[in-house]
Amino acid sequence: MPHAARPTVTLHDVAAAAGVSVATASRVLGGSTRKVAPEYEARVLAAAAALRYTVDASARAMRRASDSIALVADDLTTPSMGMVVAAMEREARAGGAFVTVSATMGAHERQLETVRLLRALRPRALVLTSSRFVANALGGRLFKELAAYEKEGGRVVIVGETDMAFDAIGFDDYGAGRSAGAFLAETGHRRVAVFAGVRELRTVSDRTAGFVDGLRAGGVDERDIRIVSCEVSRQGGFDAARRLAEAGMDGRQAVLAVNDIVAIGAMSGFRAAGINVPEDVSVTGIDDIPLAGDVTPRLTTVALPLAHAGAEAIRFALAEAGGEPRRLIVEGRLIVRDSTRPRQAQ
Repeated sequence: MPHAARPTVTLHDVAAAAGVSVATASRVLGGSTRKVAPEYEARVLAAAAALRYTVDASARAMRRASDSIALVADDLTTPSMGMVVAAMEREARAGGAFVTVSATMGAHERQLETVRLLRALRPRALVLTSSRFVANALGGRLFKELAAYEKEGGRVVIVGETDMAFDAIGFDDYGAGRSAGAFLAETGHRRVAVFAGVRELRTVSDRTAGFVDGLRAGGVDERDIRIVSCEVSRQGGFDAARRLAEAGMDGRQAVLAVNDIVAIGAMSGFRAAGINVPEDVSVTGIDDIPLAGDVTPRLTTVALPLAHAGAEAIRFALAEAGGEPRRLIVEGRLIVRDSTRPRQAQ
């Protein structure tokens, strides 16, 4: 004779048997970080064991997934991205959500693969950050994947340059570069080196173009602007500075670095070569990472509102869908510190 099916035991049954509220039972059995009195915890666990209660793992996973915002980034190790992620996490917590992160190192195929995997987990929103996202990348496959995710009810937010029809937050990298270049020109610098990275990166190319245009607008002859290719890293800036120093500085009075990390590396490279900053050469960066105000000399830079961009990305992600894609461009602000000094125009 077959056995009758055992009735499903619910969380309410466990709470009633333990003599506690459903919320208390949920905290004990759901792995909440909120503390429960040891007496109540013991009663809940005993009741659950006696009733042979089991947690519905799939339901819990789906519930948690609906509160998650998945961040897909090129590189999570940079200080600037750290500022963006920290702001995203704070804003997400305030909105009752949480952030998961994945790094793709900017490889289009890895971006596509990551988005496909995340779709299966059904997060509430996808936030993608990179120098640039274009709709025709990979034959349009990434765009189609993201569009399909939005049709399923998800939200997509791009942090970076894009022509995709999603909510997007971009940085005025050209304007930041132009501001730094104009400042050096206005303070008498006439022979300048630009420490730039791979020009294929939109952030690098925009900032470099801004540097050059700002210098030219301030009266610097383009022939006196030297573009120095280097890795976008502290070591890249260090090596570029050492090479310039070994070449006798070529009369350069200033260095415009594509970001603060390269600038800080450059200052270390000049110091190692016996070149003093700012007495012998001025150095500027872009971003205003926390370290920029702590190094010696303190770094002159163009501050980009990285934390603001991260928080706004989460606000976009948590907002109700509808209407045309929103676009927000955040601008930089020049901060003059100790790594630059005026020169006598020659």
